[in-house]
Formats: sequence, structure tokens, C-alpha cells
Amino acid sequence: MMYYRRALRLQAFLDRTNDQELYKGPIVTERGQNKSNTHQSLSTELDALADMKFSYVISCQKFGEQKIKGDPHAQDVIDLMTRYPALRVAYIEEKEVIVNNRTQKVYSSILIKGENNFDQEVYRIKLPGPPIIGEGKPENQNHAIIFTRGEALQTIDMNQDNYLEEAYKMRNVLQEFIRHPKDQAPTILGLREHIFTGSVSSLAGFMSYQETSFVTIGQRFLADPLRVRFHYGHPDIFDRIFHLTRGGVSKASKTMNLSEDVFGGYNSILRCGHITYNEYIQVGKGRDVGINQISKFEAKVANGNSEQTLSRDIYRLGRRFDFFRMLSCYFTTVGFYFNSLISIVGVYVFLYGQLYLVLSGLQRALLIDAQTQNIKSLETALASQSFLQLGLLTGLPMVMELGLEKGFRAALSDFILMQLQLASVFFTFALGTKAHYYGRTILHGGAKYRPTGRKFVVFHASFTENYQLYSRSHFVKGFELIFLLIVYHIFRRSYVSTVVHVMITYSTWFMAVTWLFAPFLFNPAGFAWHKIVDDWSGWNRWMRNQGGIGVQPEKSWESWWNAENAHLRHAVLSSRVLEVLLSLRFFIYQYGLVYHLNISQDNKNFLVYLLSWVVIIAIIGLVKVHNSPPKFSLHTIVLLCDYGYFLCFCKFTAAC
Repeated sequence: MMYYRRALRLQAFLDRTNDQELYKGPIVTERGQNKSNTHQSLSTELDALADMKFSYVISCQKFGEQKIKGDPHAQDVIDLMTRYPALRVAYIEEKEVIVNNRTQKVYSSILIKGENNFDQEVYRIKLPGPPIIGEGKPENQNHAIIFTRGEALQTIDMNQDNYLEEAYKMRNVLQEFIRHPKDQAPTILGLREHIFTGSVSSLAGFMSYQETSFVTIGQRFLADPLRVRFHYGHPDIFDRIFHLTRGGVSKASKTMNLSEDVFGGYNSILRCGHITYNEYIQVGKGRDVGINQISKFEAKVANGNSEQTLSRDIYRLGRRFDFFRMLSCYFTTVGFYFNSLISIVGVYVFLYGQLYLVLSGLQRALLIDAQTQNIKSLETALASQSFLQLGLLTGLPMVMELGLEKGFRAALSDFILMQLQLASVFFTFALGTKAHYYGRTILHGGAKYRPTGRKFVVFHASFTENYQLYSRSHFVKGFELIFLLIVYHIFRRSYVSTVVHVMITYSTWFMAVTWLFAPFLFNPAGFAWHKIVDDWSGWNRWMRNQGGIGVQPEKSWESWWNAENAHLRHAVLSSRVLEVLLSLRFFIYQYGLVYHLNISQDNKNFLVYLLSWVVIIAIIGLVKVHNSPPKFSLHTIVLLCDYGYFLCFCKFTAAC
């Protein structure tokens, strides 16, 4: 933000200085460094002019708590305000007062400045109650907006930076508010973002290319001619008067407005606003650089999009847009995540359908009949689907964007380099993250903010951390897909040619293996032996630790399991029933395997299937009794039953 101030001082100096004075060259430096009185008064005048036209406020809601506790971070904030006298800090104060012999908590929003290495209060606004009642980040913005002034407002995240040469263009950008016709005056000025963390790691480069593709070529068409661009990046500049009188720059309702910034764009469009996109200025932005950071960010965005799907804002936009703008809005917001979910569901439906055809014998009958009648169209149809599963066309917008930015030769070389760096593995893994969290939130709700840290340090993540993050979203699903593929491969027999089988299943094998091994492949020092030993020891300790009240999920598997399945305990009846129905898919395994193990001598009676259920229930009961703390006599009986069951099973297997 200091770059804006320096650019404003220089522009003010150029505006008030004629050409002759410029040729004489009175050099204006920073405050307190000029030697002559003339230069000192000129610098003071420029500072006053800059303070009048520009102000920057840092919203630090934890400053009051840190100040009371004597946290060194509070003194760091004071030192920052002392170094930059124009800087202001807004924070929330919580204080207990006695009213009518009763203790009450009083909340205030306070603006302070630095003075003589101390903080000095400038404004104090008493609040009606605790301000953080929704999502913390937008609430942190909302309580500080009242301390800003002027007609334009820019909300900058902490992971964003600026460039001095770009700050000189701010004067031109602000003219966008007045150069358009009055009925088309923009309410949000969209700005381009430059991702400066792309060189940290290969994953950071993938995120940089993905972000560049979305915030440049995508935003161009969304802003003009489609006019469905919303607020996607915090460099955007708001018409402050317009948004203060229409609900603010973002929404902060708990859970629903997890992606609070895009709701500011929804609000602007629904209230007849106009959003533009300006590419001649850009603001730096730091993206996530590690696989776990990226996965948390993708999970948070997927949760936010699922809540947007259920929100009134999307419903109202869909009802009021014309057909083409409605399709563009769908693609821009929830459509991408919904399509990701449908793609993964399609893989499951396809595999379970193939498995049913193989186990039931229907596929054999169809293919044998086709071979008898010399019909090649069926095999051609089965093999042709593999071309649609390549997924290379999804990278076409990225290649086009890089071609426009760098030239098509550079774009092609970058695309080939990305493939050598296993970009396909990364994006396939990210597809599973989007689909899992979007689908689970649609079914059960429970969206929550996931802090990613946005650190530059690329460090080794333990297996325990990876297991907690990816067990339900990737590992379980990956094992299920591999088991499906193995069973399908075993029972396909010789009536399905090897070429057709490979063309049908290779993309699913790639996705399943990617979901299982990508976290270890992109984990720094993931295959170092001493790291593997340490991860194994830590995972065993985590599995053995007892959970309970006050035990964090990072310390115990039991606590993690309870937290991971909390959405099922609080879910409504309809979502629970749907979850049970989805789990019934596993019965296809049992149905097919029972009649293919030749236990009943080709007897297809339904009683054979029921008998398999009796065996499964008996096994589960024995395991349950065996793991419970029984008396010595009962324990002996259980062990004898186990040994007898084991011998019977071995004899039965040999007979088969």
C-alpha cells in the first residue's frame, strides 16, 4: 500500500510543479530526509495532500487481545504504525463493565494510529454485540469499512503484494468510474492478478498457470460481452458509496457465505450494478505452493461453491438472466464443480455397470453374439470412449492463454514441460478433491473455512497428516476403484479382447493410482527412508492414542474419526437415507462373487445369497466378541470357535 502513497505524492508533485521547476530539479525524498526548509515544506504539503486523498487501514481484529496479553505481535503492529504515520489499524475491543451491579461485556470497534511508539485512539464505535457472528474474514472487513473514506475502496488480502510501476496507474483506473455512461457506470472495477509464487515448486507453477488462465482470458469474456463477471479477486476496486448503501462489499453469514467475496459480486449484479475488467494494471498475489495447502484451498472453494448452489443469490440470478447469460453464469460459478462431480459419478456408474454385465453374464452373451454375427460396431463403441477420457481438451484454454501471453511456441513448450512435471497427475488428484467436498457438502452441509497458511516453505508432510486429509476423499475411493478394476479384469474372461479392455479401463487405472500415490509423489522427501520410518512411527502412535473430550484430531485417530463423521450425526433424515442407498452399491460384489465361486454348483437360488449373509454376520459377530474384553472362560471358547471356523474354511476351500 505504500506504493500507492508514493505514486500519489509523485503525481501531486508533478501536478503542482511547472516545467521550469522540473528542469531545476528540486529532489523530493521521503519524509524527514530533506535538508532545506523549502523542500521540507514541500514534502509536508505533499504528505498532507496524500493523506487527504488516500488512506489505508489494516483490519486486525486480534490486536486488542494481543495487547492485553502482552503479545509481541501487538508491539510489532505499533512499530509498523510508527514507521508509517499514515497507517491506521482497526480492531475489536472486548471489555467487561459493571452496569446496575451486573457485569456486562461491551464490544467496540476502534481505529488507532501510531504516536511516539504508542497507539493512540482516533475513533471508537460501540457495537451492539459480538461482531464475529458469521465468517471471520468478511466480518473483519465489515467492521473496518466505516473507518475508510472516499468513493473508491480496495480490499487487499495479506497474501497480495503490489508493484511501484503498477501503483502509478491507479489514477487512470479510478477514471473508469466516470468515463462510462451514467447508466453503465461500473460498481466494481476488476483488476488482473499476477501470481508471483509460480517458481517455488512445480505445484505452485500449476496453480499459477491455472489462476492465470482463469483470471485473464476467462475474465475478458465474462466481463465483455457476457457481462456475468463477479468479484473473484480482492484487487478489485469497489464503488464505496454504492456498496455501503446496499449491504457492504461481502456477506458474512455463517457457513452459507463461505466464499464471501463472490457474494459481493452477486449483490452488485442483482442490484443493477455493472462490473468491468481492466488488464492494464495488475496486483501481485501469492498462491499455495504445497500439495496439502492446495488441497485445503480446493476443499474450501468446493465447499463454498456447494453453498452457493443452495443460496438464494444463484437462484435469483438464474431466474433473471437471459438464457445465454444464465449458461455463462453457470459455467463461471457452480457449473464447473457440478460437472466435476458428475464426471466422478459417471466413472462409478460405468465401472459398476461393467461389473454387473460381467458378473451376470450379459456382456459375454452380447459379445459372443456380436462375434458370431461378425458385428464390429459394439467393440468399436466400447473402444471409442477412451478418446473422450483423455482429458487433454481441458488444458486447451490454458494453452490458448499462454499463447496469447507468450506466443504459441512458448505455450507449447510450457505445456510439454508441465506434462513432464506430472501436471496430469496433479489435476486428476485435484479433480477428486473438488468432487468429494462439493458432493459431501451438497448432501450433508457442514462447509467450513480451512486455513492454508500460504507459506513459502516447502516442507515434508507426515503420513499422519496426509491420511487425515485424503483418507475419505481419495484413499478409500482409490482402493474401491482398484478393487472394481481387479474384479472386472478377473471375470472378463477371454471373450473381451485385451486391446478393448485396456482402452476401456486405462484412464480409470490412472485416476485410481493417482488418488492413492499423488500425495506421496508430490511430498518433499516423500521416499526418503528415514522419513518413511518416522512417518510409520508417528502414524502408529496416532492410531493407538485414545480419543475423547479435548483431544484434537491431530493427536488421536478416534478423535479424527468422530470429527470426520460429525456431518452424518447432525444430518437430516433424507441425507442419511441417501447415504445408505449409495452404500448399497457394495452388494453388487457379494451378489456376483457368491454365484461365481461355484459354491452352490451353479445353483442360482436366492437362498444361496441369503446363506452368504449368514456367513458374513457370523464372521462380524466373532470378530466383535473376540475384540471385546471377555472373561477367561468365554475368551477360550471364542478362540476355539475361531480355530474351528478356520479349519472348516480351509477344508471348504480345498473342496472347491
